[in-house]
Amino acid sequence: MGFDVGMVVTGKVTGIKKFGAFVTLEDKRSGLVHISEIASTYVEDIATHLSEGQEVKVKIIGIDETGRINLSIKKAEAPEQTAPVSRPSRTPHQHRAPQPTGPASFEDRLKQFMQESNTKMSGLEMYAGKKKSRRKG
Repeated sequence: MGFDVGMVVTGKVTGIKKFGAFVTLEDKRSGLVHISEIASTYVEDIATHLSEGQEVKVKIIGIDETGRINLSIKKAEAPEQTAPVSRPSRTPHQHRAPQPTGPASFEDRLKQFMQESNTKMSGLEMYAGKKKSRRKG
C-alpha cells in the first residue's frame, strides 16, 4: 500500500520513547508520532496517553527523502474545517475583551505556562550569550 501525505490510516503502537511513539502501519512500515503530535494539550509523559499494542488512528503529515513517515494523532482526530464563520464587523475603536483559551484545569495551564516560560528563557539566554561574545572582541 502506498502512503501519501494527508492520508488517515490505522496503526499499532510498537514503541514509546521520551520524544514520541513508533507506530506500525498496515503494510508493516513504521512511522513516528512526535510528542507534540500526540494530543492537542501539553504532553509530559507519553505513557499517560498511549500504551504499546494500542491501535490508533494517525494522519500522515510528512514523508522525508529517506522514506521516514511522520505521523499525527491529534490531526487525525481533529475535525476538518468547514465554511468560515462570519464575525460581526467592528469599528477600529471597539476593543474585544481577551477570551480565555487553552487547557481547562489548573495543572494543564501551569504546564503550558512552564513550557512557554522555558522557551522564552532559553531564547533570552541565547541572546545574552551572543551579546557577551560581541563585547569580548
